[in-house]
Amino acid sequence: MTSRVPVLLSSSSVFPEPTAAAFQLAAALGYDGVEVMVWTDVVSQDVGALRGLSEHYGVPVLSVHAPCLLVTQRVWSPDPWERLRKAGELAETLEAPTVVVHPPFTWQRDYARNFTEGLATVGDRFPGLRFAVENMYPVRMAGRQFVPYVPGWDPTDTGYPSYTLDLSHCAASHSDPLEMADRMGAGLAHVHLGDGTGEGRDEHLVPGRGTQPCGELLSSLAGRGFTGSVAVEVATRGAKSRAVREADLRAALEFARQHLTAPSPVDV
Repeated sequence: MTSRVPVLLSSSSVFPEPTAAAFQLAAALGYDGVEVMVWTDVVSQDVGALRGLSEHYGVPVLSVHAPCLLVTQRVWSPDPWERLRKAGELAETLEAPTVVVHPPFTWQRDYARNFTEGLATVGDRFPGLRFAVENMYPVRMAGRQFVPYVPGWDPTDTGYPSYTLDLSHCAASHSDPLEMADRMGAGLAHVHLGDGTGEGRDEHLVPGRGTQPCGELLSSLAGRGFTGSVAVEVATRGAKSRAVREADLRAALEFARQHLTAPSPVDV
């Protein structure tokens, strides 16, 4: 039996349904695992609850997204290093190999000042995990653009051992995902699969419904020697019903599986 890249369902993809719904839907639709977005839902913060859901539905947790969002700045602790350590503990206990982390916000001055060194220290504490820094995007408001991250939204400008490549964020930043994957090189540990139109905002569309080369990026992973996982991270909060949400998540999974098994353009 040949190994395949695991396709995970991010628990953010079922919002506004709770974390538990991600496990139920992942099992029903045939996903390989779940990425837990740690946020204000207490279940997402509780290793016992997550283990119980994983065992009940027979779906492993294969990635943990650390609480880096604006709405999660006080989940576990107001200290961003403590939040990252707790995310590492959660991932290690659940045997999830990847922790997704965002670059620091501009106002997190102490955290930003020591981010590279601190990330290495946390990585040494959890040697079995990859702390994969995610590409972000500039924010556009009232006709102006600003970057709320330090030292910037593109982590390859600084350089880290591991990265998460988010295709929706590439659309929002007007970046070429294939070129970004090239820059990430062997550090590419994880992919957030979602589409976008390039209109300058973060859309997280079902892959194939935007303008990004989602299929080409997925089919290139084998030629890149990729050994990580792909997490479907799409916005379904506008779905009119559970049936519509299920249909979108099924379509995203089918898209991922189809293109992950396609011939690699890197090899052509």
